[in-house]
Amino acid sequence: MGYGLKAEKLFLELEQLLEQNGYQTRKERGGFVGSDCLVEGDKLVIVNKNKPIESQLKTLATVLAQIPLEGIFVKPVIRKELQKLWDQLQLTSNIQEKWGDLE
Repeated sequence: MGYGLKAEKLFLELEQLLEQNGYQTRKERGGFVGSDCLVEGDKLVIVNKNKPIESQLKTLATVLAQIPLEGIFVKPVIRKELQKLWDQLQLTSNIQEKWGDLE
């Protein structure tokens, strides 16, 4: 799967978007795919560090599709990559209509 920027850089950018929305990201090992959860009032996104980076990116994109991004600046290149991930996952976000055509 090709990204317009390196997968590790995209991971950091998506992680930063989550942080701006009050989420902490943790990489853990185990027999799970990854998702978001609430632990003692803290919003966490748990990413399986044993999975390939593409799987980790999809975990972050899945959580980002569920939260409002209207008031947050998202770099155009990141919006484009996030949209690609959402398309692959067949997810829609309430922000997509506001972003318009990303091409």
